Amino acid sequence: MSAVGVLGGAFDPPHVGHLELAREGMRVFGLGRLLVRVVADPGHKDVTTGADVRLELARLAFGDDAGVEVSLDPYGRTVDSLAALALDDPVFLVGADEFAAFLDWKDPEGVLDRARLGVATRPGVGRSAIAEVLAALSRPERVMLFPIEPLPVSSSAIRGLVAGGRQIDGLVPPKVAAAIERLGLYRDG
Repeated sequence: MSAVGVLGGAFDPPHVGHLELAREGMRVFGLGRLLVRVVADPGHKDVTTGADVRLELARLAFGDDAGVEVSLDPYGRTVDSLAALALDDPVFLVGADEFAAFLDWKDPEGVLDRARLGVATRPGVGRSAIAEVLAALSRPERVMLFPIEPLPVSSSAIRGLVAGGRQIDGLVPPKVAAAIERLGLYRDG
């Protein structure tokens, strides 16, 4: 039986960086399934769009990828979500920028009890920040680093572009761009 991965986030909106993280994580760790969890009420950041809309956008973004299952995550914190999923040693995929703040998460050691972390490294997040977090963990061997193609994109930048009336082609999957246009999202930035 192949490993299961988990990728959680606000996905406000999902973009090509999320897809790269998911696809490369599945390849590197040989994941047969990836659970993409759209956090209904993220405990760590504000969202501008309702959970139902973000869920629809994530389904459009990831819908064509084999082995990917998109669902709503009612838990605002990763440790609670992983506890509820009760998977057998999944790989929780996260970007290096998020991992740099891992010690500020709710119960980081509890997260490592419930999942291995697959941390996608890219230019811009220094190895020293990653090393500091690893040094503070009781089980740093549960954290595995893997490189991904650097894609200079963020959900907040995409929202800003849309609010400014600018194009987002190439930053989000075409189906997501079409839905943002159709639903009139992010216009009042």
